[in-house]
Amino acid sequence: MSMRDLAAGVDVGGTFTDCAAIAADGVVLARKVLSTPQDQSIGVVVALEALGRGAGRVERLVHGTTVVTNLLLERTGARVVLCATAGATDLLELRRQERVSLYDLSAQHPAPLVASGDVVAVDERRTVFGVERVLTDAHIGEVVRTALALQPDVVVIALLHAYADDAHERRLVEAFHVTAPDLTVVASTAVLPEIREYERTATAVAEGYARPGVARYLHRLAERLHAAGFPAPAVMTSSGGMRVAADAAQHAASLALSGPAGGVVGAAAVLRAAGINDALTIDIGGTSADAGLILAGEPLVESGGSVAGVPIALPRVLVETVSAGGGSIAWIDEGGALRVGPRSAGARPGPVAFGRGGTEPTVTDAQVVLDRIGSGGWSGGVALDRDAAHAAVARIAARLGATVERTAAAIVRAADAEMARALRRVSVDRGVDPRDCALVGFGGGGPLHACALADALAMRTVLVPPFAGVLSAVGLAIAPARREVAASLLVRASSLDVAAFREACDALVPRIAGRDRRWQLRVRYEGQGHELEVAATPGDSGSTISTRFEEAHRTLYGFTLPREVECVALRHLASDPGARAEFRRDPDEVPFDAHGLVDRGGPASSVPVPGPCAITLPDATLWVADGWTATALAIGGWRLDREPV
Repeated sequence: MSMRDLAAGVDVGGTFTDCAAIAADGVVLARKVLSTPQDQSIGVVVALEALGRGAGRVERLVHGTTVVTNLLLERTGARVVLCATAGATDLLELRRQERVSLYDLSAQHPAPLVASGDVVAVDERRTVFGVERVLTDAHIGEVVRTALALQPDVVVIALLHAYADDAHERRLVEAFHVTAPDLTVVASTAVLPEIREYERTATAVAEGYARPGVARYLHRLAERLHAAGFPAPAVMTSSGGMRVAADAAQHAASLALSGPAGGVVGAAAVLRAAGINDALTIDIGGTSADAGLILAGEPLVESGGSVAGVPIALPRVLVETVSAGGGSIAWIDEGGALRVGPRSAGARPGPVAFGRGGTEPTVTDAQVVLDRIGSGGWSGGVALDRDAAHAAVARIAARLGATVERTAAAIVRAADAEMARALRRVSVDRGVDPRDCALVGFGGGGPLHACALADALAMRTVLVPPFAGVLSAVGLAIAPARREVAASLLVRASSLDVAAFREACDALVPRIAGRDRRWQLRVRYEGQGHELEVAATPGDSGSTISTRFEEAHRTLYGFTLPREVECVALRHLASDPGARAEFRRDPDEVPFDAHGLVDRGGPASSVPVPGPCAITLPDATLWVADGWTATALAIGGWRLDREPV
């Protein structure tokens, strides 16, 4: 096969770093190596070199990174000073006045990314009637001096109602650039030019907090890749597209769900190839599990949400993450109950069965004890130690007074219960009946847990994609180049002039490049506190937009309201297509060691395989549970169907 023009994707997880490369003829190469938490860029290069095809063959490289998530979780981002309108300097502290937990009065929200002493009050104000307090040149100088005296790494400017008029924000940005030209300054309207002061401020602060760390990481990664002969990377965004590294470094907040988004994009491509429209997805890695939703063949993209307790009101592929991966540690709490997670064994030491110094039993060890994973080998070059896994689970079993097998089954069921709750949140909470969907199980652990999760949600069809263990990397490799730009458009639909709407749409076009273009409106009933996104076309009338919104509202909530429909914001997306994958495996590749049946990625038999049994895939293990039957798909991978009760 020709190895020119490879499009590669590299997904960094907590335990493994996955790499997939797609050739011009659609054939896919896949590799899995252990992650390098001390520096993710090391694992990226190791994974690419594991392809063994030469750095000069890789033309396009897309990377899925957890660097933003890690910065927010570990609170290791930049020192941010926030300039906010006087009288509204406590927005980050006040939040939305919602409890962390309805019944746990001791639960607390994470501390804001900006300490109260690092907020500078700006004497200015805009109201619905216009500018009430003008920002003077003298006060601008005072704000700049006060902020710089706090020795910030980044200054964020978020002023009241700037979405309607950002003149004051722009004047402050210019003043900081004159006084401190090397200082990073972030204006809230450049990040999120939409209503809601708290969300806009929090998102802008998250951008400033993460931007220096992202820039350093991408610079280090680009240097390491260049030294190894690989091209500069592009980065997957939370919304399912990719940005070149230089652009991504200036849009750090949009990378918060970079890695998980790749998996849902890959799952959607497999579903389209298999002729299935609607599905839930479960991506189970070593550290966590990510649940997603695909409707009409496309990942569901929503605006808003939080990462590590930090609100980021930017479009993102719907992903619900729970701490229930293969490396999740089983333990006994003070009441003597078995618990699983949230602590994970990670890449090092990893599960006990990996033989890398782990001593605490994990979900993977429990699966080994249950004889669902073979002892001969595991993807990523890890040889499994069945005896060590058995001994680790036995220590927990002795404390519980149960058999080793029963304890292992309980560990797996506990992890399944946590993941099933996540699947319900992404489906039932959005008016989607899981019984009408297929379940796509991927990641290293997805095929192992898919049948049990489908049973828990009364689903009758499971799809295990080709390259299931590295599907996130495949999704990265095929991701389209996508750029987005937004503008505030706060107007009643009944008052929206056709020509004015066309002008608003056309004004966004020169700001981003791309072959395929589309527009979306955020719309709500007047007085509602949330919006729905509906498709729009330049020249649409207000009545057309109202009709689309009410149809979406009825589909999601089951009713409409006799109220005015209000547009809130306009978003424009421009994209160029990514690589094309035929999901065919390189015939020269050798699958990993077999246990039970073996899927070698070649032409598959159409003979159904009843459960219970294990099928060793080249990069994962599929467990066909009792009552399920697996049939190989023509595109590769497997379809599992629940036998009628």
